[in-house]
Amino acid sequence: MAQNVIVPIIDLTSAAEGSTVPQNLQTAIAFGSADAYSVRNTTSTIISGTGFFRIFGSACSATVSGGTVGANISVTDGLSTKKIQSFEWNNSGGAGTGAGYLYDFIVFLRSGDSVTANSSDSACLISGSTRQIADVNGTLVNPVGFNPQ
Repeated sequence: MAQNVIVPIIDLTSAAEGSTVPQNLQTAIAFGSADAYSVRNTTSTIISGTGFFRIFGSACSATVSGGTVGANISVTDGLSTKKIQSFEWNNSGGAGTGAGYLYDFIVFLRSGDSVTANSSDSACLISGSTRQIADVNGTLVNPVGFNPQ
């Protein structure tokens, strides 16, 4: 049986009120939210906190004659280390050749974990930025200066 009564439906979820941010905007880079790094011929710790972090950047090599050079990003718990992103260049092409790679991924770090970036040679550079996108409990961290309305 049809009725001529209009029944309003009110959506009271946070998505309806506009206080949530789409995932791609929530992971945006902001002046106060990104920590840059640049590593050449050494190993550096690039993240030592807990939570979820976005890591992005590039690895490149201006090759020299002979040998293989590489760069990697690893997670360590203080006892063992696991490579999570690795780049390698075989320099058999001689001086003057080179290549680069872009990367962008998310890691989760527990208490005691850290992330390192390593470059095996002065001709090899790995650089980029990190940004925390959520704490260890999964609570999202918005870009610094952004307050959803």
